[in-house]
Amino acid sequence: MKILILEYITAMGIDDPSLWSEGQAMLDGFLADFKDKDVDYLISLDQSISRNNYCNPVKLEGELMNWLDKNISNYDSCLVIAPEEDFILHDIINFIEKKGVEIIGSSSDAVMTCSDKFKMYESLKNIVPVIETEKVFFNDMASYQQFNDKRILKPADGVSCSGVHVVSSNDEMKKTASLIETNLPYFIIQNFIEGTSASVSLISNGKEAVPLSLNLQDIHFSDEGISYNGGQVPLIHELADEAKKVAKRAVESIEGLKGYVGVDVILGNEVHLVEINSRITTPYVALRNLLNFNLGDVILDSMHGGKLPSKVNLSGTISFCKKDDVLKFEKVA
Repeated sequence: MKILILEYITAMGIDDPSLWSEGQAMLDGFLADFKDKDVDYLISLDQSISRNNYCNPVKLEGELMNWLDKNISNYDSCLVIAPEEDFILHDIINFIEKKGVEIIGSSSDAVMTCSDKFKMYESLKNIVPVIETEKVFFNDMASYQQFNDKRILKPADGVSCSGVHVVSSNDEMKKTASLIETNLPYFIIQNFIEGTSASVSLISNGKEAVPLSLNLQDIHFSDEGISYNGGQVPLIHELADEAKKVAKRAVESIEGLKGYVGVDVILGNEVHLVEINSRITTPYVALRNLLNFNLGDVILDSMHGGKLPSKVNLSGTISFCKKDDVLKFEKVA
């Protein structure tokens, strides 16, 4: 089986140290996990070849979609790691699906549901305890009800903490909304929930999902917005079992979620689901070094025959943080 790994940031050569550090780390992790397989990976023309000799680098010449149009049929499967914003992940996966090439991961329909956070909220609000979410159109903010408490404002198609702000009034909402970058005519506003920011990593075969770990998210609040700086795998918390149950129920309720899936949650008085990431997320890089199996192989097994791990054991704890253009890892005693 011939596999193509398409990690968007490194393939496109996007000059953003924060994004680059995560993208490079995820790419290197998969190249190591797939080292015994027939794998090509795309890299930008100005990028040096990855530090390993496991797989075959292919320089991306010209526009990405043009390259895929000419070359993707040479592959049996493709693993795509890309942001949801502007529906980049959806559009790439949808294009590859139409070429008849297998996606190692979620379907384009599932990605679309999760990429628009309001669609995701509508899909899950009667299934799991998801944070109350409202859609606000940019051209109709004046009609939004008055409020004087903390709320979260974010683009409906955002990724990570990009464009996420805490606001405390209608005036703040209107002022902050002008900073949002999106192609959608609306943004979303959510109740502010006090608690610990965390995520659950899962493997799904499209019908059943198995939680792998609960992870800490290192998120900082400032006047400029909210930033994601790293995390820790795993997170020991009294709500860990409940968080995994909520994440499992959410993933199993959306048709087409497959392979590795990340679910963001807030652990307060109870578990509140924030969003589903229908793609590889950064904790993968730490998690793959702690599990009792090769995580890349398990992702492939979930796609082929629907096999899921029967036992999930984690050995140790790893913290990670962004430093310049590198994701730094440290084993926790």
